[in-house]
Amino acid sequence: MKRQKTPFEQAPAQKGRHLDRRMFLAGGLILAAAPLAGCQTYPGLPDQAELPDEEFDYAVAYAALPDGDYTWPAINYKSFDRQYLRQVVEYKTRERPGTIIVDPYNNFLYWTLGNKKALRYGIGVGKAGFAWSGDALIRVKREHPIWRPPREMIARKPSLERYWEKGYPAGLKNPLGARAMDLWQGATDTLYRIHGTNQPSSIGKSVSSGCIRMWQQDVIDLFSRVPLRTKVIVLAKDPDAAA
Repeated sequence: MKRQKTPFEQAPAQKGRHLDRRMFLAGGLILAAAPLAGCQTYPGLPDQAELPDEEFDYAVAYAALPDGDYTWPAINYKSFDRQYLRQVVEYKTRERPGTIIVDPYNNFLYWTLGNKKALRYGIGVGKAGFAWSGDALIRVKREHPIWRPPREMIARKPSLERYWEKGYPAGLKNPLGARAMDLWQGATDTLYRIHGTNQPSSIGKSVSSGCIRMWQQDVIDLFSRVPLRTKVIVLAKDPDAAA
C-alpha cells in the first residue's frame, strides 16, 4: 500500500465540555508515555485511562456515561461477540506505537502499543468506510460534533436539506455520536471519519451509511488517548481474500 508523506498542518480541536481531566488535549501534539507494565510504556495523551486487562470491568466501561449536557446510554455488551469489546490483543505491525490501523473488512480498529500489542475496538463500517483506503492524519477532533448530510443522501431523502447549512445538532440522536475524528491528507479533507454511533447494534456489521462507527463509550475512550496528527492507516481489501 502506497504511503503518502505530505506534511500536515495542525488544526485545533473543537472546544467543548470535558468529562474530566483525561479529556484535556494538552495542545494535541504531545506523545506522552504512561506505564503499561513494569518498564513498558504506551503512547498517547497524558492522564489517559488504564488499558483493559484480565480484571477489566466491562460493566463499568459500558455503563451509561454522563458527558456534559448528555448521558450516553449503556451498551448491552453481553449481547455482542466478545471480540468486539475493547481489549488489548497481540498485533504485529511495523508501524510506530500510537498509530491507528483500521481494518474495515473485519470490523476492527487497532491503536498500536508497541511490543506486538494493540488496543482493539469493534467497529461498524458504513458505505463511506469502504470507499477510501490509505494513510492520513487526524487533523480535527470534535466533541459533540454536528452532522451535515452529504448531498447524495439529501438527494435520496430531500427532508434532510434543512440540515445542510447549519448541520444536525449535537446530542443523543446525532449520527456522529459523542466524538468525531476527521482524517486529512495534506490540505485535503478525505471526508473519512472515525465517530460514535447512536445505533450500537451496528458494531461488528456493515451498514448503509457513515464511515467508521464506534460505541459512544469506545470513541470517547479512543478520543482521550490519541493526539492530533495521529497517523491513521485504513487497510484496503486483500485482493487474495475471498469475496
